[in-house]
Amino acid sequence: MKENLIKVGPMRVLVTGGSGLVGKAIEHVVQQEGGKLEGEEWIFLSSKDADLVDVGQTRAVFEKYRPTHVIHLAAKVGGLYLHMRDNLHFLRDNLKINDNVLQTAHEMGVTRVVSCLSSCIFPDKTTYPIDETMIHNGSPHSSNFGYSHAKRMIDVQNRAYFQQYGHHYTAVIPTNVFGPYDNFNIENGHVLSALMNKTYKAKKEGTAVNVCGSGAPRRQFIYSLDLGRLIIWALREYEEIDPIIFSVGEEDEISIKEAMDLITKALDFKGKIHYDTTLSDGQMKKTASNAKLRRYLPDFPFTPLKEAIQMTCDWFVANYDIART
Repeated sequence: MKENLIKVGPMRVLVTGGSGLVGKAIEHVVQQEGGKLEGEEWIFLSSKDADLVDVGQTRAVFEKYRPTHVIHLAAKVGGLYLHMRDNLHFLRDNLKINDNVLQTAHEMGVTRVVSCLSSCIFPDKTTYPIDETMIHNGSPHSSNFGYSHAKRMIDVQNRAYFQQYGHHYTAVIPTNVFGPYDNFNIENGHVLSALMNKTYKAKKEGTAVNVCGSGAPRRQFIYSLDLGRLIIWALREYEEIDPIIFSVGEEDEISIKEAMDLITKALDFKGKIHYDTTLSDGQMKKTASNAKLRRYLPDFPFTPLKEAIQMTCDWFVANYDIART
């Protein structure tokens, strides 16, 4: 039976992974854009507050803050090449984190949980565009199968908590996220952020930029602040258990090479770019449909990619000493 979702009193929202890319974006929307309603309390956890791989620490932090709602962003994550080397580690740690958060939320009577999945959970061999009904239709890409399967299991658990207890736990699936507070590490950062760091470093040193792979893979990029706004909408308004894809439209998918052109313009880089085709490209594309999102929010204004890349580059340069590590 579906539980009663009448809200009693203001929400107390616990955000796991609150110091990361998406957590910082949600914090910005809550504090700077009126995302927080009167009487609400928002708590942003970082790994310093609790190691969510440990069930005791997870329980203790829930006991401390007694949330009514949870946004679950925390994950063990890395770039493509780190995932390829360490699939077992990513599988085990993420399974533990997700089970600890969801089961503790259940035990402590949390009304609603919105978990953040990833577009890497999509099947490797599939038809495009991918939509929410196709998540489990085949294996994810072999490069990061450990992390991907752990993330898929959140959707399975959400359905099971609803079936058994009527709990309203759901998940959102963003495509490639970038923005301020991203992991800009050249070795294991996300693609756009690592390229921003590489390009800025090359500009300072007067060297060429070496890009891993051919530049041909295509991606849909979503600016972190747009994602923050959408996750807060989902927490308040989205009542399905089935997940929802948060993405720009299929027509806004661009190649890594095209994204690199926007980065070089944003950073005013005039040097050479070398595409190292001896290195893996990963998935060539994973085009997602945002038709479901558009049914709910037909007029949601995504930040234009050029503008979002410029703002992220500006933030990176201004915060270079802390951001580049």
